[in-house]
Amino acid sequence: MGFFNRSSKEKNETLDKGLEKTKVSFFSKITRAVAGKSKVDDDILDDLEEILVTSDVGVDTTLKIIDRIEARVEKDKYLNTNELNSILREEITLLLTESRSNDVSEFSVPSENKPHVIMVVGVNGVGKTTTIGKLAHQFKQSGLSVYLGAADTFRAAAVEQLDIWGKRVGVPVIKQKMGSDPASVAFDAVNSAKAHNADVVIIDTAGRLHNKVNLMNELTKIKNVMGRIVPDSPHEVLLILDGSTGQNAFEQAKQFTAATEVTGLVITKLDGTAKGGVVIGISDQFKIPVKYIGLGEGIDDLQVFRRKEFVDSLFGE
Repeated sequence: MGFFNRSSKEKNETLDKGLEKTKVSFFSKITRAVAGKSKVDDDILDDLEEILVTSDVGVDTTLKIIDRIEARVEKDKYLNTNELNSILREEITLLLTESRSNDVSEFSVPSENKPHVIMVVGVNGVGKTTTIGKLAHQFKQSGLSVYLGAADTFRAAAVEQLDIWGKRVGVPVIKQKMGSDPASVAFDAVNSAKAHNADVVIIDTAGRLHNKVNLMNELTKIKNVMGRIVPDSPHEVLLILDGSTGQNAFEQAKQFTAATEVTGLVITKLDGTAKGGVVIGISDQFKIPVKYIGLGEGIDDLQVFRRKEFVDSLFGE
């Protein structure tokens, strides 16, 4: 049974399971911090600051959360430790709202763009090609016709890996030989998708950060050639980040947002890490919406990011 046919309960269970390591680590630390205390005081706030930072929420976002809690303590004059989880939950939800991580109902694309062109960027090893395959599967499950473009022509086996995903999902993969011009592959993929009246075309790109100028030039060239076929494309630029790398994901986000206009984030590998707090920090710091999260190895284990469900799961509700 495909993900698209799963009940809300099953989706939430997948989310709960995927965030289990983060939740257990986070709340076990908070429980120890408040043990034996009745009210939120400076010591607890200091401990909470350390907990948030070590949970990879990030220093800037952590300070923002602590400032807000301090303001509430000052306003109410007294907050007991039982209220702390509720306050944290409210502030984290608010941060995700402010960062434009808006809830999306399902996997879909705007109908006015055909094909809807998505360019995918990210360093090697973050699950970029795998995410593209899973995304293609979800789009197909929702009734959309999908094309893939193998424009990561520099990494050994990258083209082959995407081709395998294409066969697995049952969607066409436009490719050329290793070492070909990535922009040429992107051109062919968008052109083919348009000729066949496809709904979506997803373009894989090289995950290199050796030289930011070269990266910027390459991505700009790819965007320009696609724009000649479908005006204003790519319509989305998705940055794939490995949630298990914690602060390294922040650095990658800095590099890629400087190199190209990223419109959405995909945070992968959250099921294998206690560093799920990185979702909160990256959303807040870059003001780029998290669109999807990866919660496992299975073809269905890519979920639309819904901030309320994410926070509910993180707080065990």
